[in-house]
Amino acid sequence: MTDSVPASTHSRGKLTAGTVLGVLGVVYGDIGTSPLYAFKASLDLFKGIPIGTLEVYGILSLIFWSLVLIVTIKYVLLIMHADNRGEGGILALMALAQRVSTGSAMRNTLSLIGIAGACLFFGDGIITPAISVLSAVEGLEVSAPNLKEIVLPICVVIIFLLFAMQYRGTHSVGRVFGPVMAVWFLIIGGMGLVEIVQHPMVLLAILPTYAFALCTHHEALAFVVLGAVVLCVTGAEALYADMGHFGARPIRVAWTGFVLPCLVLNYFGQGALVLHDPAAIENPFFLLGPEWSRFPMVALATVATVIASQAVISGAYSMTRQCMQLGFLPRMTVRHTSNTEEGQIYVPQVNTALLVGVLILVLAFKTSDALAAAYGIAVTGTFICTAVLAMVVFRRQFHWSRLASVAVFGSFFVIDGVFFSANTLKVVEGGWVPLALGIFLTVLMTSWKRGRDLLLARWQQDSMPLAPFLARLPQSRTVRVPGLAVFLTGNPDYVPTSLLHNLKHNKVLHEHVLFVTVQNDDVPEIAPARRATVSQLAPGVNRVVLRYGFMESPNIPRELEELGSAIDFDAMQASYFLGRELLVPAMAPKMSWWRLWLFLVMARNAVPATEFFRIPSDRVVELGVRIAI
Repeated sequence: MTDSVPASTHSRGKLTAGTVLGVLGVVYGDIGTSPLYAFKASLDLFKGIPIGTLEVYGILSLIFWSLVLIVTIKYVLLIMHADNRGEGGILALMALAQRVSTGSAMRNTLSLIGIAGACLFFGDGIITPAISVLSAVEGLEVSAPNLKEIVLPICVVIIFLLFAMQYRGTHSVGRVFGPVMAVWFLIIGGMGLVEIVQHPMVLLAILPTYAFALCTHHEALAFVVLGAVVLCVTGAEALYADMGHFGARPIRVAWTGFVLPCLVLNYFGQGALVLHDPAAIENPFFLLGPEWSRFPMVALATVATVIASQAVISGAYSMTRQCMQLGFLPRMTVRHTSNTEEGQIYVPQVNTALLVGVLILVLAFKTSDALAAAYGIAVTGTFICTAVLAMVVFRRQFHWSRLASVAVFGSFFVIDGVFFSANTLKVVEGGWVPLALGIFLTVLMTSWKRGRDLLLARWQQDSMPLAPFLARLPQSRTVRVPGLAVFLTGNPDYVPTSLLHNLKHNKVLHEHVLFVTVQNDDVPEIAPARRATVSQLAPGVNRVVLRYGFMESPNIPRELEELGSAIDFDAMQASYFLGRELLVPAMAPKMSWWRLWLFLVMARNAVPATEFFRIPSDRVVELGVRIAI
């Protein structure tokens, strides 16, 4: 099965300085900016209660062990072993779990879990830019409280510029992401270290006994605090999702040798500061440094949050393409922003939706503290979905015993469930945002999947098998005209409806005919040698099956040209025949009316097949057909 791995993937995982810098810039932007708000959001929950050693040490202990258990052990040491042909991410894990599972009911359940996790990831993609940029710009208030009124306008301008520049791609600015984040981690780690040296007793908070002491002393309030503590692990899913770009080893080395120590130093430095200066609770991150450094830190924090936002936005583009290729979303415009990197894409519809969503959140919640309530549910919900899928993969693929897989990932499921439950207490305050978005997107995706399945079943019911059609073709006296006709068909064993309509209305068939079928496999990428399968069905009639992974974008003309003389393909002579489906409700529809309405709306607004498959518009002939579902 290794033949489906592209050659480029064999260079992934090499440990070089450039690779580690790339990991810092792309993978760790989100979790690296969590110190801006995670510790402060946790302290803010103790309103009216004096903040003492128990509270500070307890929060620091919870943060430390969250970083160790969830990020280090769950993701870095365990889940990153479950790669799908070198790729990670919840949809890749879902495809892997489905592949090792038997029974349609089991696969459908795993599919629903994967979709739910992906939808919550989109919620993360909206909340991350909003809370990150707000928390960075709010640093202005520390040194100049009179600037509070301009924080919101500055955030709106930064966010608008961030999304407005997406069409240019990340290639040109990506080279500076790594060094900037390296400087960021060194500075925040150094700031924390200076404070720890002055108050070294704060290191005692590493002991888990302080976390238990906080929980037993404050009980219900400690449970609420867990909803804020989980903000320290936002971005953990990026460790897994970006594994295909860099490989597991550089991500692991960067985390354990650099990122984790810098984060721990900063969090513990903030705790030491609050203990000896309770007034610092106002904003412990920016007050951690000397007064002269605060405006430069605001600038650096803003750049770091833009980088963190960029990583999540790019992840949303990638997730959208995966959903389209796996059949969960209609076709959308996918523009490639790099001539050399397949993964650098821009999806205009998603960019616009994210921009509108982020601006609404910023203007509605106004502060990072208010947005913190909405953040945790998206993160912990994805954690739960990942734990369930990983339990299946490690049981079936890695042959763990049932006891081991349930004990390990069941424990993580419980931990993630506790964090998720703590965040559900904040549903009214803003936690409803990712929940509502996740439910809405899940309904959209499942409706589209169900509608496409019904459409395919109806199409097969009304279509003619290809074998008998070709057998009768020589006796049919059909007029053959010069030229090359390319017919796109979803099923290579049936006659395309566009061909039948062409025969019905034009009474002719071209001398050279190509039946082209695009198949999406549940692997990230397909090796070039396995991309195309060509078979001759009759004199002048060939069938071409093109395979793509869920991380790739189809390009039919390019693939046909690369086949060259094998199919006698001439791009300047080819005419592409496509069926334009007019979908209408059937007399007895098999979907509820509202799901059918959603499906029809999405189908009518989907990007045309010509654009999605990159077929020249001046060489396309579309033949309409009315289909009732």
